[in-house]
This record gives sequence, structure tokens and C-alpha cells, in this order.
Amino acid sequence: MVEGRRLKPVTNVVSTKKELIEALPLTGSVGLVMTMGALHAGHRQLVDAARKENETVVVSIYVNPLQFAPGEDFDTYPRNLAQDLELLGDVDIVFAPTDEEMYPREPLVRVNPGEVATRFEGKTRPTHFAGVLQVVAKVLNLVRPDRAYFGQKDAQQLALVRTMVADLDMRTNIVAVPIVREESGLALSSRNAYLSTEERNLALALVGSLRAAREAAAAGASPEETEKVLSEALEAAEGVAVDYATIVNPDTFQRVSSNAKQGLGIVAARVGPTRLIDNMEVTFG
Repeated sequence: MVEGRRLKPVTNVVSTKKELIEALPLTGSVGLVMTMGALHAGHRQLVDAARKENETVVVSIYVNPLQFAPGEDFDTYPRNLAQDLELLGDVDIVFAPTDEEMYPREPLVRVNPGEVATRFEGKTRPTHFAGVLQVVAKVLNLVRPDRAYFGQKDAQQLALVRTMVADLDMRTNIVAVPIVREESGLALSSRNAYLSTEERNLALALVGSLRAAREAAAAGASPEETEKVLSEALEAAEGVAVDYATIVNPDTFQRVSSNAKQGLGIVAARVGPTRLIDNMEVTFG
């Protein structure tokens, strides 16, 4: 926490933009964590990182309809505000708006996330990142935080948010927080709630393939060889339908060059009906 500051329970849960603006402090640093609820220990780590560096911590809880395509899990996405507030505990402001509050009409001005958003997650979900950046821009403009905290698990989203903030001269420092994993190695995700016990075991193939790639790279494999290890390990896994498995530059999400020193292994796959993503840094040689 910030030096000398005691933790306290949530005392300010607001649901309108006007209430949010009025609740924000006039002085002192502000840290922002944006979530869609269904909070877990990964979100708690974001909040803890924000608490260490800021006088005021704001958390938004909003399932943003613009980032869901027809047929995706918008309607079934887990929502439990009371439970989320129990996990948060010591934040200063929680912003939990309705759809009508966030989008009183269909947005006429849209954020274009650019070419990076057409790859990987964007290829599978073509409208997803435009919706993500739309709501991120709105909440950043409302809160105007000194720092905003995003999880490394959504690495492509993190890269796009950083690009938007830089390109639009938004005066917020984007802070990446490392992935939180279960003891088994499975990356924490709100969508893990959809997995049966058997599917959770099958899902370990994602982190297993990433670890195999990291070990291959450390042992001297080239980027191309490392990518082959990654993809073959995941494709060989039982009960896993692979979407992609590759090595990219974490800033551009282009495939790494043959002489790269570092890269980011990224994977996406379906286990049963649930689509999962994961990533891991790799160092070559």
C-alpha cells in the first residue's frame, strides 16, 4: 500500500458517470483497474499493484456489450457484484454502470484499433478489440488516472491499449501486471468457471506447451524451432482444439525475427465449449 495508508472497505459504489466524477479526489495519485466482474485472484493482484502506487484506487466493473459478437457469451458471462465487492474490500471507488449509462445511444464516434487488431484474437473475434478500446477510452477519460493496471494474460489487449494511449496522447501510464496462475499452472480467468474438472486438467496443455517452448528457446532453439515446439505440443494434446500457437513481438504482435533475443509465446484453444488464452515470455539462447 502507499506509505502510511491503511486499507479500508469499499465505501463508494457509484453507478453513474456524474457520481464517479464527483467521487474522484481533487489531489493525490489515482490508480485505475478496469474489470468485467467475476473477479478472482488475478484481479486482486491488479488492485494490490494499484494500491501500492496510488493514494486512490478506482475499480470499474462492467460487462461491455460492444466487445461481444453475436453468439458469444455476453448473456451468460458471470455477474455477481456483491461477491466482487467482497473480494475488492479496500478500494476507494467502484464504478458499476448500466448499459444505458455507458451507452445512452449507439456510439457515433468509434475507436479504430488498427491492423494489429486483425490478428490472433482479432481474427477470431473481429469486432472485439474495437469494443474493448471504446470502453477503455471512455473510462480513462472519465477517471483520468495517473496509472491504469492491465493483466499480462490479455497480452494483445495490453499492446493495443498502450498503442491507443500513446497515439491519442492520453496522460495515463499503462502498467502491466504478471499473470496469476493456479498451483497447477492454469492461468486464472473468469471463464475457468465454465470448465468441468476433466476440462480443467485438459486445459493444462496450454501452459504445458508454453513451458516447453520456453525451455526449448533457453536451450538454444531458434525462434522458428521454438514456435514449432509450441505448436506441436499444443496440437498433440488431447481434448484441445487449437486456434493459434506462435511466437510474437509483444509490442507489435508481428512474428519475431529469426535473430530475436526475446519473444512472447501466445496460445488460444477451446477445451470443450470454453475458449482459453495464455502466454509466456521466451528468451532465446
